[in-house]
Amino acid sequence: MADVSTQADLRAIIDSLGQGVLLFDSDGKLILDNLAARAILGANLPLIRAEGWPAMTLLLDGPREGETPTEQLREQTLRSPAPIRFHTYFNGAYIPCWIATIHGTQGASFTMITIERPDWQALTELMSIFRSEARMSISATRGHAELVNQMLRKHTYDPGTQALAKRISGFTEIISTHMLRLQSLMTLLQRLENIRTGALAAQIRSSRRKIRLSDFIEDFLEEMADDALADPDMGSGDFRDRLIVTIPEHLSVTASPQLLANALRDVLRNAACYSPPDSPIVLQARMDSTRHHVQIDVIDQGYGIRATERDRVFAPFQRARQPQIIGVDGYGLSLYLTKAELEAMGGRIWFDSEEDVGSMFSFKLPVLSPRETAR
Repeated sequence: MADVSTQADLRAIIDSLGQGVLLFDSDGKLILDNLAARAILGANLPLIRAEGWPAMTLLLDGPREGETPTEQLREQTLRSPAPIRFHTYFNGAYIPCWIATIHGTQGASFTMITIERPDWQALTELMSIFRSEARMSISATRGHAELVNQMLRKHTYDPGTQALAKRISGFTEIISTHMLRLQSLMTLLQRLENIRTGALAAQIRSSRRKIRLSDFIEDFLEEMADDALADPDMGSGDFRDRLIVTIPEHLSVTASPQLLANALRDVLRNAACYSPPDSPIVLQARMDSTRHHVQIDVIDQGYGIRATERDRVFAPFQRARQPQIIGVDGYGLSLYLTKAELEAMGGRIWFDSEEDVGSMFSFKLPVLSPRETAR
């Protein structure tokens, strides 16, 4: 009875900790996990329970290329009583972890992994203030630049003054371009914050609805601001002139309108930026074979993606290193964010690409909401 009471007390203590705790026996079997570990690991925990230590090392080491493998860290703790700190990459964030060996009776040894949960509160507050200040500055600067350009266009100048006016106009366009890029970065940072702080789930719950796809895409393309996809590297002209749109009238998806717009904007911008300015871009949709999801494809005849660069496409802050891609302004974030947002809505995204031929980015979204599916 004393053993049972002690075990119950230990379970209560472990569950009350803010860090995730996992304990493996000498055979690599998971024998203990706590509430925080279940919250952090989510759907990965059943696999770890089934496969044990090998599954845990695979989860921890997958994103830690070039770092000391977890198994080697475990061997080091066998020779030292001190726990070892390391980091892994999980759910869009670098997370501090600890590994330690606990020596039991009769020569038994146990491996304990603890996973810290990042506290984003201070960063969230700081970013909120920064975004507010930056947006006001962006709006004011772009407004002033456009006002100067309007004044220059309204007047007739002598040749000398005209040359000066042309130079000033060029400066204001440069200012406007940099403000546009900063505005784009601010939007990306907001989306990244939503993912890493857990706000994305609440955003989806509050905004998810049934969307008639043909109407949505028609409105999306019509209402999109002229500079929504603009970049000096894309040249002049409207990318929408290049679009070939085939969206059947009957298709609907269940999604957050804002997140669907994000996905369309990011994938279309990539197609427009990374293909010749006179080449067509196909935007099409169809019901998949299960009839539970709608698939949307964006097909270009662009530069394509090298096989050696494929792993970088959805990685955060990573960009393909091909000359045509490096030459276009970007941060290596948009497709990472799109992937996270689509998966949070029950969808997924993938691509097929051949260098110097083109790419097809495809994503699926569910037809029914989780509540409707459950029925």
